[in-house]
Amino acid sequence: MTYDKTMRVLMYYSNQDVRLEQMPVPEIGPGELLMKVVASGICGSDVMEWYRRDKVPLVLGHEVAGDVIEVGEGVEKFKPGDRVTATHHVPCNTCHYCLNGHHTICETLLKGTRFHPGGFAEYIRIPAINVDRGVFHIPKEVSYEEASFMEPLACVLRGQKNARLEPGQSVLVLGSGISGLLHIALARALGAGLVVAADTIPFRLRKAEEMGAHLALKADEEMQEVLRKANEGRLADLVIICFDGFIPLGLKSVERGGTVLFFAGAQEGATIPSTINDLFWRTEITLTSTYAGAPYDCYTALKLIRAGTVPVEKTVTHRLAMKDAPRGFQAVCSPVEHECVKVIVEPQR
Repeated sequence: MTYDKTMRVLMYYSNQDVRLEQMPVPEIGPGELLMKVVASGICGSDVMEWYRRDKVPLVLGHEVAGDVIEVGEGVEKFKPGDRVTATHHVPCNTCHYCLNGHHTICETLLKGTRFHPGGFAEYIRIPAINVDRGVFHIPKEVSYEEASFMEPLACVLRGQKNARLEPGQSVLVLGSGISGLLHIALARALGAGLVVAADTIPFRLRKAEEMGAHLALKADEEMQEVLRKANEGRLADLVIICFDGFIPLGLKSVERGGTVLFFAGAQEGATIPSTINDLFWRTEITLTSTYAGAPYDCYTALKLIRAGTVPVEKTVTHRLAMKDAPRGFQAVCSPVEHECVKVIVEPQR
């Protein structure tokens, strides 16, 4: 298969400065793949400027799906022309953390694996360790766009597993951006008895209802009374915080014996606004967190997408060609102005 030796990329300098630039197409080595990127989603973490400021300029993007163009020596599971999706971070599977089930805090996953140069490029090199355990064939029933949701849905799936969601429990999702919407749909699929979405943006609450929320409420103190009336006088068994601005409300909205899942990354220096006695004493509340998804979570997420259990396509509000993609970052940063939930970049356009 022939292709140009140079490619277009989106070079990130800041949220307001994303440039269309040229780079050489990566060369691959033994065990590696060259992927032509067809769909690449913008993640909320892609616009966390404080997290990127010491690394810029760089090419972001890790929610990818596309075609195998070349395979390196020794690759047997894949061949040119295969439709694939991939995760950028994979664990070693042998360290203390992996052997104790904490694959997503493995040092290899946290620091040792990534695409080159990044998913907002026409082509990416996928390292051998990712090829071994982080690349998956796309089922014929699944589009490239749908397959690009494998990684974010895997993160959501691992979060709900860590929070030990049980069928019949009540769930409050604070923040109805892309992560919140996936949490809503997954909680419904896993048998939650009551799923409540809360946000301050009306069009996101409408999206939450489309994704299966039983109730979609304005995120304020009055929300708790509505929640109690719908939940036999109780607050939520599981509170999932998908926006750090809702942390104070979330801590006040969990029922005794319940769990708070801190899912979204917070602003630099953010703290938990509560005292030990008020939060923990005589409440048996569990606070937990989650980061990323492991390969098995990715595998399961792709199966859920194939089955239509989580209707990921309903969350897409913008589909942008490469030349238009810089404004996609602005849309994610200003969701009210742009009525934005999920932006898909299509590097081949």
